[in-house]
Amino acid sequence: MKRSRTIPILLLIAAALPPQMALAQVAPEAVSRAVDHPAAITKHHGTFNGHTIDYTATVEGLVVTSGPRQSSARVVSFAYTRDGADRRTRPVIFLFNGGPIVSSPYVHIGGLGPKRVAFPDDVTADPASFQLVDNPYSPLDAADLVFVDPASTGFSRVMAGTQPSDYYSIPADAAQFAAFIRTWLRTNGREGAPVYLFGESYGTNRAAAIAGALAEGPDPLPLAGVFIYGQALNIIEYSQRPGNIVSYVASLPTVAAIGWYHQRVEHRGRTLDQFLAEVRSFAKGDYLAALYRGDDLPPDARRSIAVRLQAFSGIPADWYLANGLRITKERYRTELLKDRGLLLGRSDARYTAPITDRGEAPDPSGVLGDAIQRIFPAYIKSELGVDWTDPYVLAAPITSLEDWGWGFGTSPFGDWPYQLGITRMMTFNPRFRLVVGNGVYDTQTTMGAAEYLVTQSGWDRARVTLRYYDGGHMGYSVAATAKAIGDDIRTLVR
Repeated sequence: MKRSRTIPILLLIAAALPPQMALAQVAPEAVSRAVDHPAAITKHHGTFNGHTIDYTATVEGLVVTSGPRQSSARVVSFAYTRDGADRRTRPVIFLFNGGPIVSSPYVHIGGLGPKRVAFPDDVTADPASFQLVDNPYSPLDAADLVFVDPASTGFSRVMAGTQPSDYYSIPADAAQFAAFIRTWLRTNGREGAPVYLFGESYGTNRAAAIAGALAEGPDPLPLAGVFIYGQALNIIEYSQRPGNIVSYVASLPTVAAIGWYHQRVEHRGRTLDQFLAEVRSFAKGDYLAALYRGDDLPPDARRSIAVRLQAFSGIPADWYLANGLRITKERYRTELLKDRGLLLGRSDARYTAPITDRGEAPDPSGVLGDAIQRIFPAYIKSELGVDWTDPYVLAAPITSLEDWGWGFGTSPFGDWPYQLGITRMMTFNPRFRLVVGNGVYDTQTTMGAAEYLVTQSGWDRARVTLRYYDGGHMGYSVAATAKAIGDDIRTLVR
């Protein structure tokens, strides 16, 4: 991916992929046209949340047509459906990653499917030891799971007469998914089933756009709920431009949690939750006021703020005094453990790696995505019976963020209210519910940004749950978090 001028957004999008994989080593012609494979159908059984069930795995493509251009694609999904369940009442969850535009093996075997890669709690463990295991935390006992790969990723391809780039925008992408959801429900006799979405990273923007698309038009479809993890809906508010003071307030709890994890701040008998409560109070109070005053802040007050920032982050007060009382999340990754020559992980700052002599290093937390990429092809071949010869594409062949249509205009006076799709669905369906989840150690989509979204959205708070999980952008890599997310999904659908 070539460097974009919108660096904060570039770093967010990289959250869906380890940087060394980012955006497509596959030539455009390799993903340009659909192949009509027969469905791969296999029978299984497993134990989830203490319930042993039989289930069917179906890997198949469905042709969908959507949007004003009537773009068409054969969208391939991996569906796990419980045998013997009532199709009219059994919930269905459609799950996807982000990008844009990537396939969904990360949410699939990373943490929510019937099998998951077992990542040790020891973040220094040899990645070669990561193995695929049964996933007792998967919510398959409570809902059927459909993992969807957008056109030009996975095995999904555009049809003749449609260009891959026809889907390279938020509205076109959402229309594709909305059409697929309707088609899948109709094909499988599930039109009356409760429908949920689970989106991660850019997939949260997609989920909101899908919700808005399904709430409108002559034949609206009421979603029962949405779970967004690592949300990017209000990215315009928390991207760290130097003058965006709200972004530094929003990121401070994550920065502080990372300092706590790496023993660079004093614990003083406090739990992490107690510590973060102090950080949030300071961030939204004295820190925000100090940043707003800017150069008018008196020197003694400025030093007082810097000293408190040091206590919360582990970065020296003098550093803050020399840098306008602020540190970006990217700079924090290089500064916190600089004395040890270590770089923090971007998508999960628990992970570290040595910085090279050139001052560079790949994202240390990229080992998580690497393991999923290594294991997924063998899994779908040996256990799901997929022997197709065309490549499974991890990311569509776009070359920069400028290739993607972000919507809502481009002037300095524009707004990017991606959350409005959720608002429209809430209005359309009074029983709709939302879960907003975030990893504690995720430097890209942060806890503060998630809280800011929920408090500024105008949503009915009785229908919104805000949850923070141990781990990073792929928090389900932590076994306890995989269980917690599975349990929260069960609560959502029940």
